[in-house]
Amino acid sequence: MSSILILNAQVVNEGQIDVSDILIKNGRIEKIGNNLSGLKADKIIDATGKHILPGAIDDQVHFREPGLTHKGTIYTESKAAVAGGVTSFMEMPNTNPQTTTQVLLEEKYALASKDSLANYSFFMGTTNHNYEELMKTNPKNVCGIKIFMGSSTGDMLVDDAPTLEKIFSNSPCLIATHCEDDKLIKINQENYILHFGENLSVEYHPLIRTQQACYNSSSLAVSLAKKHGTRLHILHISTAKELALFENSTALKDKKITAEACIHHLWFSDNDYAKKGNFIKWNPAVKSSADREAIFNAVLDGTIDVIATDHAPHTLEEKQQSYLKAPSGGPLVQHSVVAMLDFYHQGRISLEKIVEKMSHNPATLFRIAERGFIREGYWADLVLVDLNSAWKVEKENILYKCGWSPFEGHTFQSQVTHTIVSGNLAYENGVFNESQKGQRLLFSN
Repeated sequence: MSSILILNAQVVNEGQIDVSDILIKNGRIEKIGNNLSGLKADKIIDATGKHILPGAIDDQVHFREPGLTHKGTIYTESKAAVAGGVTSFMEMPNTNPQTTTQVLLEEKYALASKDSLANYSFFMGTTNHNYEELMKTNPKNVCGIKIFMGSSTGDMLVDDAPTLEKIFSNSPCLIATHCEDDKLIKINQENYILHFGENLSVEYHPLIRTQQACYNSSSLAVSLAKKHGTRLHILHISTAKELALFENSTALKDKKITAEACIHHLWFSDNDYAKKGNFIKWNPAVKSSADREAIFNAVLDGTIDVIATDHAPHTLEEKQQSYLKAPSGGPLVQHSVVAMLDFYHQGRISLEKIVEKMSHNPATLFRIAERGFIREGYWADLVLVDLNSAWKVEKENILYKCGWSPFEGHTFQSQVTHTIVSGNLAYENGVFNESQKGQRLLFSN
């Protein structure tokens, strides 16, 4: 493994920005300090005028492998992630077959060990009937258990009350939930179809998958977690109403109940459906501008703990179907860091806060071993960004296998120039080094 010496970088880490040098050896950060230019290294990067961030850790992605590889693969989507400054990801179980046994879970880890350019972990999936398999999950090398307490594919909707009680009371590790009230959503959709017919437009999406549907399910999850003392992480908060379920007075390391915001709920609102259509159709739905602003403020004040993507690619053909037929989800992992940096340029969030929400806090919340911070002895997961290098998202520079982005046509103000994954310079100015793959994340549960 080659050594790397980074000189004159503005290091954004643990609430501070300091000009420093960083020496990387054997995959880890060996030394941080000034005047390291006399040290020897196989690769020297002059980072004058650029910022170094800890690599982003995305706690919610759907990379589609196995079984849905026409949409994306672990290789293609991890490559897009690395180009975007995401050095570690946690992937969801609604693949084909669904990841609901320990054997299938380990098969995904085997795929990633061969193909993933980023570090990786995979959630164990839940059904109403796989309790025994769930209890075998090893919290030392699996990020958590995923429960769809809202619509999902196959039999992954978990709506059996005794099963939920049993899982929340006995889970060996963190539980992450998708929270929407499936029964209310079905009633809403049937009512809209009854009144307006099958040819509904996507503008009806947040009227069907309502604020109340989210709150009903999230509040149930929180009540179960409080009852049983469970570590609960609620994914992709989309409504202002849900924010009352969380608090910001406890240090993250001591929080049992945590929350995530996603890029699309921070960026888009229901005003964008007219222009973007199904390309911003997600579950939970993108809702009002008031919801968006409340979520953003909750990120800033600590009520929401992490920022992720819910990266979920579908083909262009699938998304171009009518609203009721088009699948929900979209690709985001290549553009999440630069999207947040645009908010920095707008004066809405600091660089230190971006790093806190995308790197430090995911590492702390999931108890990831030796990652998420720029510290001597930690694995070298680092991202070098030029804050003043504007570029336009076009089909030619989109790396997702699906080939499209909801940001297509947008000009970002900042650019990722280098990404280092576990000490490997995996990406440099558009060129990938695939000689070393990412590593399996480990946890200090």
